[in-house]
Amino acid sequence: MAETIADLIENRFGLPATAGRNTPASGTIAGMVARRSHRRFKPDPVSEETLEIVLAAALSSPAKSDLQQASIVIVRDAAQRGAINGLVESMPWIPQAPVFLVFCGDNRRIRRISELRGKPFPNDTLDMFMNAAVDAGIVLQAFITAAESLGLGCCPISLIRNHVERLGELLALPEGVFPVAGLCVGHPEGAGRLSMRLPPSITVHTDRYDSSRFDAELAAYDARRAKAEPTEPGKQRFAERWGVTEAYTWSEDKARQYSVPERHSFGPYVRRQGFALK
Repeated sequence: MAETIADLIENRFGLPATAGRNTPASGTIAGMVARRSHRRFKPDPVSEETLEIVLAAALSSPAKSDLQQASIVIVRDAAQRGAINGLVESMPWIPQAPVFLVFCGDNRRIRRISELRGKPFPNDTLDMFMNAAVDAGIVLQAFITAAESLGLGCCPISLIRNHVERLGELLALPEGVFPVAGLCVGHPEGAGRLSMRLPPSITVHTDRYDSSRFDAELAAYDARRAKAEPTEPGKQRFAERWGVTEAYTWSEDKARQYSVPERHSFGPYVRRQGFALK
């Protein structure tokens, strides 16, 4: 029997699915539900034409009030790539990727436009920062969807914000511009990694936010994911601090991940980039 959208949903969430049972697993929805992160790439280059097409698709995304507050830096220079690679040595797929881009929130343009048109700019608020960050995130996801539709593989990199000061220097980011995430792009070598997602019973709410069954639903998700994607003892996070446990689950991993300070320099950096965040 041919694979259906329901089969893909079951693979993604580890739960039985009825929605899409009569819908063939093809097209945009199938690609999105079945998407995988790719961390191994073939040496084949991505053509300039392909990159231009994907960029055009990404930049056609919705933008808050048509402000278009996203910018993309394509990192081509070998020395620059090497310097960025050195910041995140734990991710060898960054130097391997034929294309590396950095997606930025860009509030600089609207500020400059206000100056050019002789208008005041009384909106230096947290909401202004959020608008730019969301615009950049939407463009990032649209780029991934477009790239994958052409057979490319992608891997977003948020770790670049761990070194935001140095990254900002390398990319010469001016005031009003800040990095949101990097992105590795290339022709994938292998199937890539499919991560089981939290069930809609945790993430989708009707009429009002309801977390009354969160603990039970999380425990069930942890069990499903641990069975489908077991973590080797040698890959348990911060084992020197929290030890090695047999029942290493997704929630244990995420709790460990946020048990140590990280990116405390990002807020000060954003303020130095000209955002008051009031």
